[in-house]
Amino acid sequence: MHFSIPETESRSGDSGGSAYVAYNIHVNGVLHCRVRYSQLLGLHEQLRKEYGANVLPAFPPKKLFSLTPAEVEQRREQLEKYMQAVRQDPLLGSSETFNSFLRRAQQETQQVPTEEVSLEVLLSNGQKVLVNVLTSDQTEDVLEAVAAKLDLPDDLIGYFSLFLVREKEDGAFSFVRKLQEFELPYVSVTSLRSQEYKIVLRKSYWDSAYDDDVMENRVGLNLLYAQTVSDIERGWILVTKEQHRQLKSLQEKVSKKEFLRLAQTLRHYGYLRFDACVADFPEKDCPVVVSAGNSELSLQLRLPGQQLREGSFRVTRMRCWRVTSSVPLPSGGTSSPGRGRGEVRLELAFEYLMSKDRLQWVTITSPQAIMMSICLQSMVDELMVKKSGGSIRKESPDASRESMVKLSSKLSAVSLRGIGSPSTDASASDVHGNFAFEGIGDEDL
Repeated sequence: MHFSIPETESRSGDSGGSAYVAYNIHVNGVLHCRVRYSQLLGLHEQLRKEYGANVLPAFPPKKLFSLTPAEVEQRREQLEKYMQAVRQDPLLGSSETFNSFLRRAQQETQQVPTEEVSLEVLLSNGQKVLVNVLTSDQTEDVLEAVAAKLDLPDDLIGYFSLFLVREKEDGAFSFVRKLQEFELPYVSVTSLRSQEYKIVLRKSYWDSAYDDDVMENRVGLNLLYAQTVSDIERGWILVTKEQHRQLKSLQEKVSKKEFLRLAQTLRHYGYLRFDACVADFPEKDCPVVVSAGNSELSLQLRLPGQQLREGSFRVTRMRCWRVTSSVPLPSGGTSSPGRGRGEVRLELAFEYLMSKDRLQWVTITSPQAIMMSICLQSMVDELMVKKSGGSIRKESPDASRESMVKLSSKLSAVSLRGIGSPSTDASASDVHGNFAFEGIGDEDL
């Protein structure tokens, strides 16, 4: 998840008191909450008591005197790095101390009182599910409410997630992000103040072998079936005319399991598709459509003559990746640091093992670059969980915490930069290794 603190504000104190500096914490470029230095210091102290000083990243020290503008900017940068480091740590970032702090701050910033509301959640086929929740309910609470409304068993909840999407004019969904444990879904969607934004329930795993668990249950089977039918209708899953005929026949017979078994054999089954964007592979400024699934990123491009070409990049062969963001300079060519007002340009870059002993950086420029990186990380997490003998079935809180502690030494977090100049240095400190990376020789290509 991309945490940044791109702006600070000077605000009046309560009851006309002295002014103070407020830090705007953004998640994926959207304002999540507004906090003061003292609040973040309080969070740091709580985490230090719970986990020990040696686990935590450095926190910017207190100052006895008022800060100069330069010192305010320096502290903003330090706090941004601190928040990113805590969030990316598998243990600290999943702690209730950290997540409850962000939830409270989100509710206070958006000034949403705690009350019961009706929240609309969509299924992949557009069907609406209305659930009664509190505005202060966290993501897991809302997911459980949706599961209860659908009669989905508790042990299958872990196979599904809530996603924030933007509904386009043609009715298709553009995925913004998976809703996280540190946010309040009702506040997240309503604070965007646009009817375009919706919450969608969708499966959240990548390995189709997990389908067997879901298909054992009638509700799970129906959810998986509805999502697959929708993905085929959208063109996300690649289907030949003969396969389409077979699928239609199974639909008419209402043979859902047989339908899914056939769909599992199709290219891009269970993939998440992104909006059209640009990549530097196989050549610079190449228009592509990116899909994520089955432990890979797929890049599709149209060649002259409308011929479709596809390149696949396995996550196990990505040595590392990073997201960079920058604000293009105005036509005058100058801009004050951190104060550009142009549209933010996001890039996902990954270093890929093209052949034995040959690594190459591939860059995708897309407003959904952060969502792509989240998909990559979740694929790595799933591979590591499977390798460690773990399960994605819902566990008790104690068992889940123990599992997270065991995995914390194995999982690698995505390193994300704040607003600034993109770096192309492969040895830069913001690049983190991928623990699912495998050295593959020429004979395996």
